[in-house]
Amino acid sequence: MDPSSPRDGRLRTAIASVHRVCPEFRLVQVLRRGGRSVLLAGTVGRGTAVAKCLLDHTPARVERFRHEIAVHRAFVCHRPPVRVPRLIAADPEGCVLVAERAPGRPMALQRHPLEPPSPADLRAVLDAVGRVNAWEPPVGRFGTPVDYGVRVARYHGLGLLTDRDLGDLRKLLHGLARGGVRAQFCHGDALPANVLLSPVGPVLLDWEHAGWYLPGYDLATLWSMLGDSPMARRRISRLAQAGGRDARDAFLVNLMLVLTREVHACETAVRRAVRDPGCDRTGLLSTGEEQRLLLRRLHDGRAMARRAVRAAVGTG
Repeated sequence: MDPSSPRDGRLRTAIASVHRVCPEFRLVQVLRRGGRSVLLAGTVGRGTAVAKCLLDHTPARVERFRHEIAVHRAFVCHRPPVRVPRLIAADPEGCVLVAERAPGRPMALQRHPLEPPSPADLRAVLDAVGRVNAWEPPVGRFGTPVDYGVRVARYHGLGLLTDRDLGDLRKLLHGLARGGVRAQFCHGDALPANVLLSPVGPVLLDWEHAGWYLPGYDLATLWSMLGDSPMARRRISRLAQAGGRDARDAFLVNLMLVLTREVHACETAVRRAVRDPGCDRTGLLSTGEEQRLLLRRLHDGRAMARRAVRAAVGTG
């Protein structure tokens, strides 16, 4: 590390923060270093560990990081029905989280995988997500990360949803509220890159968005990310609709919101790539051309979701 480099200076500060909360941590490798956070691999005693440190201390990111710490602490008392990294140490004030480094291979290295998952991998991940969604932990221990009415209105205000989208989604939300649809516990960021496939089953990482959602949020996330796998999308759609009309409508609301978010992020990345070719700070893809292809797939996926929403409103 170069002491005169601001980038290395922030890394040195992050390492010191880890040692304050976990003096036994011994750094082995910097796994990821970005403008928002740094991920360090090391050892604690005889076991391997990872330390996640927040660098961007804006209020929203601090709140999200502290939520992730709270989720891991809740898991100590209320164990989820899937494998999660064991908490070792945490500092909510300094935004440092140290957990075991679980074994396994990532389901994907990119946010939107270029290669479709194998049937066996998809089956294992959907089974793990299904167990999370069927879990009923104490309601008070986890929040509700999405205010659906506010999110829909915000996307409409940004021009990301049309007037008809706004009306249709509000009709579905009204019907779900009137029907008393129960919230579902979700991982909240069920990206293929957040799943490790181990010999004893999938390990789910990065629980910063975990909480109570309308049913089908995790399935909508997986559907949105697996755009190059029609087989995966068909299977996910069947699972989402197996619970009846309310489950279908909730899945469609989630799907429109997730796809709209991804379209917005990808459009921002494409504009950035035009200004600075080869630069990708979003974790989407590595080149401007790949981002443009991804953007086309996302728009196609959202068009499919929009047609399904309009059909659901017409038959509701």
